[in-house]
Amino acid sequence: MDTDQPSTQAGGPPAPEAGSGKQTAGAGRRRQRAAVKPSRAGRNLPAAIAVGLTLLLGVLIGLFFLPDAFVALVAAFCVIGVWEVSRALAVKDIHVPKPPLYAGAVTMPVAAYYGGPEAQAFALVATAVAIMVYQCLESSRDAVRRIMSGVFVLCWVPLFISFAVLLLDEEDGALKVATMLLLVVANDTFGYLVGVFFGKHPMAPKISPKKSWEGFAGSVGGAIVVGVLCSLFILDLQWWFGLVLAIATVAASTAGDLAESMVKRELGIKDMSNILPGHGGVMDRLDSIVFAAPVAYVLAVLLAPGAI
Repeated sequence: MDTDQPSTQAGGPPAPEAGSGKQTAGAGRRRQRAAVKPSRAGRNLPAAIAVGLTLLLGVLIGLFFLPDAFVALVAAFCVIGVWEVSRALAVKDIHVPKPPLYAGAVTMPVAAYYGGPEAQAFALVATAVAIMVYQCLESSRDAVRRIMSGVFVLCWVPLFISFAVLLLDEEDGALKVATMLLLVVANDTFGYLVGVFFGKHPMAPKISPKKSWEGFAGSVGGAIVVGVLCSLFILDLQWWFGLVLAIATVAASTAGDLAESMVKRELGIKDMSNILPGHGGVMDRLDSIVFAAPVAYVLAVLLAPGAI
């Protein structure tokens, strides 16, 4: 029953003045919408900042004081990321073999930290084989699609994220991981600020309508400043390393953001989950880091002194 309509029942309460009920209800709804109105970027900015700073603080504490805890945190992110992507794929009736994926999500960062790139590669191959065996034993229905989807999730989440653990094992690894994280934060922060106030030309309107070329330019400029300063005063390297790392990190972070947006658009979902207020899911927060970590590791190995 529409309560905005005046009463027409005999003996009922006096009908309100015509239009007054609708105006009162409409004003109440407008006040409610104004109270929860998201930012121009489409998210709850205060909650997003609070969650982002909390996660960043926890990661930095693990990096510099409790490396084993950092590895455990990375493994936890991998498990949650696998759960989120598997849950999202199920929307399109794509059911991946979850038990071997969860096992690989835990094993891969641990293997990367304690065994290096060789152990990481072995964990990748072993998990891919386990996915195929598990699916063949469980069911033959859509086996090929499930196996390929499982390997896709395995590479997208645990493999890419575990490169951050490999970077930690490098000389001054904690400082290099911290620099990579600061560059990702700079990419998001400067891109958001410039995009909100000056963004007019969409970068990929069919994938991510809110991402603009102006915001991308802001990301590049802000990250270059942060990268050069970190290279000179934190990593004690030449300024050009920070320049190269900043540009590469912004490119990788943007590609990761667009890649996840494309997957979500294909699946018809807004967020991977809703466990992080203001961000959605863990993968909505890690989409940039997932692509930035392998790039930072490769550049550190090839360009930074002390690389093996």
